[in-house]
Amino acid sequence: MTLLKNQTHPLAWPIMATALVLSWSSGFVGIRYASENADVMLVLFWRTLMSGLILLPFALVIGPRTGARALIQQMMFGVAMMFLYLGGFALAIGQRVPTGLVALISDLVPLAIAALSQPVLGQRLSGRQWIGTALGATGVLIVSLDSLTLGTAPAWAYVLTVASMMVLALATVVQKRLGTINMPIHRSLCIQCLTASVLFAACAGWNGGLMPPLDTRFEFGIAWLVLFSTFFCYGTYYASLRLYAAAQVSSVIYLSPPVTMLWGWSMFAEPLSKAMFVGLAVTLFGVWLTSSRGAASKGERVWAHASSLSDNRSPSTTRRVIP
Repeated sequence: MTLLKNQTHPLAWPIMATALVLSWSSGFVGIRYASENADVMLVLFWRTLMSGLILLPFALVIGPRTGARALIQQMMFGVAMMFLYLGGFALAIGQRVPTGLVALISDLVPLAIAALSQPVLGQRLSGRQWIGTALGATGVLIVSLDSLTLGTAPAWAYVLTVASMMVLALATVVQKRLGTINMPIHRSLCIQCLTASVLFAACAGWNGGLMPPLDTRFEFGIAWLVLFSTFFCYGTYYASLRLYAAAQVSSVIYLSPPVTMLWGWSMFAEPLSKAMFVGLAVTLFGVWLTSSRGAASKGERVWAHASSLSDNRSPSTTRRVIP
């Protein structure tokens, strides 16, 4: 891992961070189109099923053989990072938790990852990184003020929203902790998508069936979700986590609310607010503090040292990092 960090170009992180925030926020566009005449669980079923089936031929023939233990691990991460994370938020919205509040809680993933990085990964954040993380969360709150209400949903739906966010954060740091980098991303993503699709099929079937509406908006939405919000987004996210600290990678997620609003403005003529630009400026400054090379170096040295010790103890162990 240390060798990979040393070989990365100085522009690699800015490019990957830009790609990550654009693709992370792109799910709004696909969901907007696909869910117009379809249940959200049906959309998530077809999104994960099509993603897994497209990747399946490549997963079967490209890359080393996958053992039973690695397969089970990826299935578990598929349950956590796709079914529980995406499905939890969809169910919360279905229970009338305000969308703005759901979006705010989902975008606090970087804060949860930062808090978990030290006890799970041994990556101690500097004071500068904690300040950047707090500023990022503040910027997200400013952007979300216009749509932030408490709503009248049952209490368990609010708990579910927080739990879904924590599931993604915990799964991220656990995968980073495992350090299993040998499984190709396309194979791990295939396993996760197909696993989640089985569970989403059960939910969609319970809600009314698995047949999709035959209209161009649904088809465009699914294609967008598969190509951009799944392949490009998850691929960039997992590849970034192989090279950089979890807190650094996740910090750019704070930029997804204002970028999502820019998607809405450019594609659906939704109005922009002054709060969005103020929040964007605050968040950008926070992300810069968290992601700057000097601020992250201490945590990366701790992680690199821990990784080298682990390699020395178990030289024959197969390692993978994030799917």
